[in-house]
Amino acid sequence: MGDRDSIYGFAAVGLEPVVAEDPETAADRLKELVARDYAVIYITEALADKLEKEIARYADRPLPAIILIPGVSGNTGKGLTSVKRSVERAIGSDIIFGEG
Repeated sequence: MGDRDSIYGFAAVGLEPVVAEDPETAADRLKELVARDYAVIYITEALADKLEKEIARYADRPLPAIILIPGVSGNTGKGLTSVKRSVERAIGSDIIFGEG
């Protein structure tokens, strides 16, 4: 999920791109994907910045896994930070960087 330029190529590998650029539309689309029982939802880091509260609603649930990906505007590092936090919650320590 994200802006067209960042996500449209994912259709080539069998993923369903969901174009959403404004926060209201994106929040509605995220709710739709959750209601349709998607297990993994990829969201561009830029869009995730606008959806922090909505994404936080699903943080303690096992599904869906919401994975932040860089968009065409570049990598902010939030995706890696998010994965790191999820791993720490799941196993109790940081196995990615060996801290904690």
